[in-house]
Amino acid sequence: MEKFGIPDPFEGEREAKGFGTVQDQEDDVMMLLRLKDVRKTAKDVKTFQSGAKPGRIVVPSEVSIRDTRQIPFEVDPPLHGKYRSVLEDWFRRPENTDYQQAIAAIIRELLSEVKAKSSVEAVSEFSLKLQSRALTLLLNIPYAEAETWISWGTHVFRSEDSAVDGDKAEILYSYIDRQILKAEESPGEDLYSILLNSEIDGRKFTKEEVRGVMILTFAGGRDTVINAVTNTLAYIASKPQVLPAVKANPAIITTAVEELVRYFSPLTHMGRVVTADTEICEHAVKADSRVSLCWASANRDPNTFENPNEINLERQLNPHVGFGFGIHKCLGATHARQVLRTLLQVLAEDDIKISLLEAKENIEDWGEFQRKVGYDQIHLSFS
Repeated sequence: MEKFGIPDPFEGEREAKGFGTVQDQEDDVMMLLRLKDVRKTAKDVKTFQSGAKPGRIVVPSEVSIRDTRQIPFEVDPPLHGKYRSVLEDWFRRPENTDYQQAIAAIIRELLSEVKAKSSVEAVSEFSLKLQSRALTLLLNIPYAEAETWISWGTHVFRSEDSAVDGDKAEILYSYIDRQILKAEESPGEDLYSILLNSEIDGRKFTKEEVRGVMILTFAGGRDTVINAVTNTLAYIASKPQVLPAVKANPAIITTAVEELVRYFSPLTHMGRVVTADTEICEHAVKADSRVSLCWASANRDPNTFENPNEINLERQLNPHVGFGFGIHKCLGATHARQVLRTLLQVLAEDDIKISLLEAKENIEDWGEFQRKVGYDQIHLSFS
């Protein structure tokens, strides 16, 4: 397999029985591997809930490091829909031309920084910086604030020693609390201020609700965007013909990004809590147990995707679940798509050449499955 490749560790179990099992903090989680089962379960929000104890639907569980409910991610209908209706217009702002132009300017600034170096560790020196600087647009706050987020490193909830690091998470929580207080004392046009002034069921958002939205915004769009950007750079470095093809036919950018998200699946899976005894894949599942929707496996399901282990930038039939599925589909997907589309556009327009020098893969351990999700480090050169 080529250096940029992401193997499919789920193939055997997906075909044989449709599920696997991973133990998460002494709690068995049933991983659903087939696209049809993932989609069906995601739609059945009554049997498979998101509004369980805060942190429990995440794999690995975050119950030990937070009490705040991430909104609207960890909320079930009908309240979920009410929250989402308040938030969706703000999170559609990346569709605006000025937003896209601002992302392009951020990318070109980054390229000017990295082109001056013979070797760039792209996770920390490109992808993390792009994710953080672009996030200032989504939150509508000063550009310089990105430097604080960059200083936190790639992950906000985990460290090298722990998959769930409470001390590191507290840095994010304390930061958000300070920003909420600042917006409360001096309101502006930033997301904190907008949320504090928003209403649901005839009342203003509480500070705890604002905190829940902001934790999701910071944590949910961090590793995923960093992985997606880094994997895209690795792919382009291994396939020098891609950027000239994109420059000759920019219309393929939209399908190309959807295909890259499908193939790389920046988030492996997400959980649900079972509300009643039921059956999945002809297998009994008990109430209060957990299942996970394995986006990464579903996106390689050969019953839907032709040649699923190949990247086809012009793939037309592509109902991937890289941004989730159903009512809980990723709120930040418009922003993430715009970052990736603009990245491809700028790299192609500016005739950027990328070479892969060396890399250390990031391998997630899910019990019987070991999945490459991206890179811990990858050294590239840009010219």
